[in-house]
Amino acid sequence: MSDELKQLLVHADASPQFAQRLEFAGRLAARHGAGITALYASPSASEALPVAAGIPGLAVQRDNTQDTELARARSVFEQLKSAGLRASWAEVHEFPLAPAFAQQALYADLLVLGQHGPGEGWSTLMPADFPETVIALSGRPALVLPYTSARPGLPGKVVIAWKPTRGSARAVAAALPLLRKAGSVHVLSWGADAAAAAGEGSNILSYLQAHGVQAQWQHEAVEPDKLGELLLSRAFDLQADLLVMGCYGHTRAHEWVLGGASRTVLKSMTLPVLMAH
Repeated sequence: MSDELKQLLVHADASPQFAQRLEFAGRLAARHGAGITALYASPSASEALPVAAGIPGLAVQRDNTQDTELARARSVFEQLKSAGLRASWAEVHEFPLAPAFAQQALYADLLVLGQHGPGEGWSTLMPADFPETVIALSGRPALVLPYTSARPGLPGKVVIAWKPTRGSARAVAAALPLLRKAGSVHVLSWGADAAAAAGEGSNILSYLQAHGVQAQWQHEAVEPDKLGELLLSRAFDLQADLLVMGCYGHTRAHEWVLGGASRTVLKSMTLPVLMAH
């Protein structure tokens, strides 16, 4: 089928969460028969902090720390690979980092990224908006794992945040391989016009059914500035282990600025979120 999941790209770095991302990707790849590339992406400190080049002691510390972080990430990769993980390793050290990573993301069906959390060493140079910028620049769907989750489960109960927009449609289409293997799927729509939403709900349920996915639909009246909180609350109520939604925002001064709901979800997420722009 044209919507099969065959190539995963995992963001590799020196954070403790890299092992979580790679282990999760390994289980996901085994379920779908997909390949994995772990792409080590860390800013080149010589470019990100050029002032260090003029201070010998700081330059040495910078280089040593960067080498240590790379070795730490590579060690995690090799340990999981020796345990049976089928994956390849690649690196990118360009600055700014997100566009370089996004360029490699063009060749993946799904990205596995992590929620931004406190860094250590030179990884503190990782931009806070890395996940959403990569999603926006690459046009590829991404499964973002929460920073605090110890071992996210594979998608069994899924909530789809649906509104009739390009972002939502792309997210749902990207999630189809996961939705077909899920135990239950709930479609959540929102807005003041319940009658119009009912028609939209019927359309998305028919689309999902045509792709072998049985889903339930529900509508909520909610203020736009509370939408992100509602999505996370309903996902919690349903004990969902995946939220599917569009990633909305706009460019400003060459930066990607998230819309309110997307920003809230990425900041406060408690479950994996599949996003597409």
